[in-house]
Amino acid sequence: QVQLVESGGGLVQPGGSLRLPCAVSGNIFKIYTMAWYRQAPGKQRDLVALISSGGSTNYADSVKGRFTISRDNAKNTVYLQMNSLKSEDTAVYYCTARIISTSPPGTYDYWGQGTQVTVSS
Repeated sequence: QVQLVESGGGLVQPGGSLRLPCAVSGNIFKIYTMAWYRQAPGKQRDLVALISSGGSTNYADSVKGRFTISRDNAKNTVYLQMNSLKSEDTAVYYCTARIISTSPPGTYDYWGQGTQVTVSS
């Protein structure tokens, strides 16, 4: 089995910063693209940022210049650095990764359980 575990969420004031790590563990052969999504109450889950295995990144327009996605391949971890947070960034943040698993064998998209980020004064 493969597990993705997010952490680092919490309550932060507008203009503040948070760093979300997501650690991947289990029967991993290779990790391809890793990404962060978010879902606000009553809304669909939207892509925030993604990073390829080679380090190429892509961001939603709403977070460009404020958020940075990075990965540490030695630690099988992806990070989301969030700066200049706004109230509209309030959501549950999920990490996901496309992984070649050794057990069960195959390529799958795995998701974490999510971490709540609340931006409020």
